[in-house]
Amino acid sequence: VRCCTWGLIWPVSASFLNSPENSSKQSSYSSCPLWVVKQEFQTSVVSWDIDIAAKLIGAGAATVGVAGSGAGIGMVFGSLVIAYARNLSLRQQLFSCAILGFALSEAMGLFC
Repeated sequence: VRCCTWGLIWPVSASFLNSPENSSKQSSYSSCPLWVVKQEFQTSVVSWDIDIAAKLIGAGAATVGVAGSGAGIGMVFGSLVIAYARNLSLRQQLFSCAILGFALSEAMGLFC
């Protein structure tokens, strides 16, 4: 019962994260007759390395996008402070525009 229950709750994505070196080893649950959920995805070592490199490149590109969003938010509020210093009577209108600029910059960061 234990091996079959583990096989039913084992996420399918976990089978894709196993390295090709470990996929040749038989697990202790493989003797279970209801072992259906875990399916091995066989790739070569070169393909495995390319997959890891692609994931790291994607993570780096997302980080650059989030850093750009942070710089945009800093520019919006820096400009707000300068505008307050020049004309304090437009405070409410300037703040509304600054919040809109903040929301657009933050949305670009979230999309990254």
